[in-house]
Amino acid sequence: MDSLVEIFLRDKDISNNHYINIIDIKNDTIIKSTSENQADLDDRLNSKIIPIKTDLSQGVQLVLLNPYIYIFKRMGLMLAGTFIIMLLVIVCISHQIRFISRFEKIFQIREDFSYAMIHDMKTPLTSIIMALNFLRSGKLDNRQEMKNKYFDIAENEADHLLTLTNKVLTISKLENHKLEMNKTEVELTPIIEKLTEKFKAKSQKTVNFITDIKAETAYADAEYLEEVLSNLIDNSIKYSGESVEIRISTARDDRYTVLKVHDNGFGISDKDIHLIFRKYERASAVKRNRRNGASGFGLGLNFVDQVVEAHHGKIFVSSIEGEFTEFTIYLPLAEDKNPMQNG
Repeated sequence: MDSLVEIFLRDKDISNNHYINIIDIKNDTIIKSTSENQADLDDRLNSKIIPIKTDLSQGVQLVLLNPYIYIFKRMGLMLAGTFIIMLLVIVCISHQIRFISRFEKIFQIREDFSYAMIHDMKTPLTSIIMALNFLRSGKLDNRQEMKNKYFDIAENEADHLLTLTNKVLTISKLENHKLEMNKTEVELTPIIEKLTEKFKAKSQKTVNFITDIKAETAYADAEYLEEVLSNLIDNSIKYSGESVEIRISTARDDRYTVLKVHDNGFGISDKDIHLIFRKYERASAVKRNRRNGASGFGLGLNFVDQVVEAHHGKIFVSSIEGEFTEFTIYLPLAEDKNPMQNG
């Protein structure tokens, strides 16, 4: 019987060691066995007892030793396949969660952008409508000075809306690499003087500019460089108290023209400083808006970052909340054609 079992197991490709017991069914004891060490054999699998006498007093039982090794070998491919499928399911679920999270963030950004745009455009549109209504009413026909003032209000607010629109379009072009910088050697002093006079005239706050021009020129697109500096100065005034001091300096080393805009404003918190160049980022701006009435929806600094990058330059910011903010721009010199390395 033992030989027959061995042949049967070999045919089934089962290589486990085995032995056969003759069992006293009534007393549940082993009468005879092909194994001599029954007590030491714990890892085993017993078959059903098959009666071998008509009175059912005795039966035969097959015992397989270490059967689980064979079972795991047979199930190895299936277990590996199951593991791979589970891994794929986990990866898919993870990607799905990330997709949903990103979608929700985009949806929130869209809502914030829509709200901020409406809020930011409402004031100039209201001012334009008010000025036009006064001008149409005829009440100012005999008051030329006041009439000119309302014309200036309407013109300035319309220019503000146009600038905002152009900024959105420029950022879109820069992100899609469809806008090229027309870089030349630009005189910095006229640009800085023009901007300081402009902001002194238009600002309702007391603004004091301190300039330190050690580099007279920069290799840049004059129009966009002026807009970059204008955005930085505008931010300095918006996010400062009633008395604003802004220091603008330029310098040059062997590779870059360095421009700095330093203010004595509210500063930026450590948790917000790495977010300020993101498009539509308003985490810190919302807090400042409530306190200081500054409007905007996060295009200015993103525009600055995009333009500086288009010049193959870099911009850095350092700030202490409640004390100051300083933006530093590095623009490669004309002879330096290699983009500035990250870091």
